[in-house]
Amino acid sequence: MRGNQIATIDEKGRLKIPAIYRSEIEEAHGSAEFYVTSLSGDSVLIYPLSVWQEIEDRLAKLPALNPTKKKFLDRTNYYGQLTTIDKSGRILIPALLRDSAKMSGEVVVLGQLNCLDVWNHETFLAKLKQQEFTEEDHQVLGDLGI
Repeated sequence: MRGNQIATIDEKGRLKIPAIYRSEIEEAHGSAEFYVTSLSGDSVLIYPLSVWQEIEDRLAKLPALNPTKKKFLDRTNYYGQLTTIDKSGRILIPALLRDSAKMSGEVVVLGQLNCLDVWNHETFLAKLKQQEFTEEDHQVLGDLGI
């Protein structure tokens, strides 16, 4: 999944998955189930359930007391909810996450390779301006062969 689409969160807190992403998800994963979560509460991460289960499988191999695993699971479980897509192609954003990420009205849906990252449009533009892409960032990507 790549690129971005502008979408709208309706008055009931539902996001209609943009068609370009929906068809790609259905083709690759064939599932109508998603795990909707966040790491920080400022954006909404939407994982096809099969992708989320792969993440859980990798986490299960780590020691139970691994502090990074615990921090990750605390956050993703606090904000997270299993959901299904309805007949109109919409998924419900959990109320807690909807409030913390300011999910109402116009939002930006970004493809992040294996998941979607949904931001309040104004919040995302402010983030882009605040977090410049530095020479160090260019160097890191260059070292990775990108």
